[in-house]
Amino acid sequence: MQVNVLPESARAMSIASLRARYLDGSLTPAQLVDALAARTSGEDAHHVWIRALTRDEMMAYAQRLEGRDPASLPLYGIPFAIKDNIDLAGVPTTAGCPAYAYTPERSAPVVERLIAAGAIPVGKTNLDQFATGLSGQRSPYGACRNALDPRYASGGSSSGSAVAVALGLAAFSLGTDTAGSGRVPAAFHGLVGLKPTKGVLSTLGVVPACRSLDCVSIFAQSASDAACVFDVAHGMADGDPYARAWQPSTRAFAVAPATLRGVRFGVPRKAQLAFYGDDSYAAAFDVALDKLRTAGAELVEIDFEPFLATARLLYEGPWVAERLAAIRAFFESQPDALHPVTRQIIGGAARWSAADAFAAFDRLAALRLEAAQVWEHIDVMVTPTSPTTATIAELEADPIGVNARFGYYTNFVNLLDLSALAVPAGVCAEGAHAGLPFGVTFVARAHDDAALLALARAWLGETQEASAPDTRVEPQSTDAATVRVAVVGAHLSGEPLNVQLTERNATLVATTTTAPAYRLYALPIATAGTPVKPGLVRVSDGGTAIEVEVWDMPVAAYGSFVTGIRAPLGIGTLTLADGSVVQGFLCESAALAGAEDISAYGGWRAYRRHVAQPGREGTDATTNAAATP
Repeated sequence: MQVNVLPESARAMSIASLRARYLDGSLTPAQLVDALAARTSGEDAHHVWIRALTRDEMMAYAQRLEGRDPASLPLYGIPFAIKDNIDLAGVPTTAGCPAYAYTPERSAPVVERLIAAGAIPVGKTNLDQFATGLSGQRSPYGACRNALDPRYASGGSSSGSAVAVALGLAAFSLGTDTAGSGRVPAAFHGLVGLKPTKGVLSTLGVVPACRSLDCVSIFAQSASDAACVFDVAHGMADGDPYARAWQPSTRAFAVAPATLRGVRFGVPRKAQLAFYGDDSYAAAFDVALDKLRTAGAELVEIDFEPFLATARLLYEGPWVAERLAAIRAFFESQPDALHPVTRQIIGGAARWSAADAFAAFDRLAALRLEAAQVWEHIDVMVTPTSPTTATIAELEADPIGVNARFGYYTNFVNLLDLSALAVPAGVCAEGAHAGLPFGVTFVARAHDDAALLALARAWLGETQEASAPDTRVEPQSTDAATVRVAVVGAHLSGEPLNVQLTERNATLVATTTTAPAYRLYALPIATAGTPVKPGLVRVSDGGTAIEVEVWDMPVAAYGSFVTGIRAPLGIGTLTLADGSVVQGFLCESAALAGAEDISAYGGWRAYRRHVAQPGREGTDATTNAAATP
C-alpha cells in the first residue's frame, strides 16, 4: 500500500478535497489512516502530540465507516486532532500535566458528535499546561514549535492543535479558548480559528480552565471547513450546566448574502491600537483595513476602552481564582507537578477574596453596559488577532510579559459573551517579522457565529461550492402555519411515500442526521406482501447518527398526515445533529423483537443500496399502503 495517497501540501488537506476523493473512489478511510500513521509515527520535531493514535487505533474508527455511503456523513473519513484537555474515550487526558492524567471511558460530547458524523481522530495535541497561556511553551512535553518557522512561538494554549492542521496532519482540530487560545495560534499559522458563542459547543468532558468562560474552538484551513465542523459540533449535551442552544442571528447583516459590502466594521481608535513597536504588524493591519474599504465595507471608529478594561479583568482580577478552583485539590496536593510558570500564575489566585470577586462582577456588569453601546453603531469589530509575535528565545527570557502581549485583542471576548473568528490577512511585508503570517479577528455578538463564517468566506474569496454540502438545519420556522418534521424512510425524497409530503405542500428544509442517540432497525414483516420498513428508536447509550430529511409542512395538512401513521410507528420529539428539536417518526420498542439493527449503514437509503433481501416480498417499499417514516 502506498502511503503517499495524501497531498503533501497542508492547504490541500481540506474537508472538501478529501470528500471529493472519497466520492470518486480515489481514497478510502483505510488508505488515509495508513498514510497518516506513517506521518505521525516519525520524529515529532514540532512537539505536536502528547499522544498520537496508533495505526490500529485510527483504523478502528475507519472500519466503522465500511459499507457507508461517503455522501451520507458530512465528515466521512475526515481526520481531526483533539487538544489534550478534551476527552477521547480510552486515551489519557493529561491537560499537559502527566501527574494529572486520567483515562476517560467516554469521549466528550463534542468529540462524539464529530465521530458520529464520520470524522477520524488522529491524536491528542500538546498545549500550555492546564490551558494557561497563549504561547505554546508551557508544556513538560516540549515547547510547541511554529509549523512555519520553528524559531517562533506556536501560540497557545491550543498550540499542537494549530500546528497539526498547519502541517497537514489533520484537516481540522479542536482547541479550547478562554482568553484567546483558539485565535492566537490560528493567526501565527495563517489558519481560521473559530471561537464560538459560549456554550453552543459543549464543554462537558473538557478539563476546565475558567469553567464559566471556556469554549471549545475549531481550527481549519478555510472558513468553509470551519463552518462544516461547526454545523456538526454545536448542540446541547445532557448534564452540561453551561450548555446553550445556538440561536442563529436574525440581524440584517447576518441574514444577508455573504458580502463585505455595506457591513459596518468597528475599528479601535488609533491611540488605542497597540503593536509593542512591531512595525510589521502595524503595517499589515493597515493593509487589511484597506482591503475592507476596497470591498465596500464601512469602517467606523469606536472607543475600544471598555473592551480593554474588560480584558484587564481576566488576569489582573479574581478570574484567575477560577483557574485554581478547577484544579484546587490537585494543585494543593501536588504543586511541584505543575510547570513553574503555570504554578506561579495559578498560585497567585490566593490573594483574591470573595469580596474582590463580587466587586469584579459589578465592574464587569458596568463594562458590559458600556461595551453594548458600541454595537448600536457597528455590525462587527475588526482588530489584529495579536499585536505582535515573538521568538521562543524571547518568550523564555520573559515568559509572562511577552505572553501577555498576545492577549491584548483577545482577552475581553468571553467575558463580554461575544463570538469571534480569527482569519488570515496575508503576511507581514516588511519589518522584523517580514514573511510571517498576519491575522485579523472579526468579533460580533453572541450567536453571530454563522454570520462571521460567511463574512470570512467573502474576506478569503471562498466560493460556496468549495465547501462541503450544507447540512445545517435552521431553527423551527417562525411561521406559525407550519410544522417541522423529520422523516427517515419511505417519505424521503425519491421514495414512494414522499408524495404524501409534496401533495400537502411540504417543503424540504435540509438533509442532515439525528444526534448520535438513535438506532435504526429494519422491522420484521407482519404479513405476506408487507414491505420492510424502518423503525427509529432513541437509546440511552450506544446510539449513532442516522440520516434524515427535515420538511416544513402546513399545519392545516399536518393532521391528515399524522392520522395515516400506523403502529408501531408514531410521531415523537427528535433531536437533530445541531441540537435542534423537531417532530419525527419514532418506533415503539416493543416492535423490535426479530428486527434487524441496520444502524451501521447510517440511513435507510444506504441500507437499501448495500443489502439485498432475497425472499422478502416488496423489499423496495414500492407498495406500502401504510404511512412509514
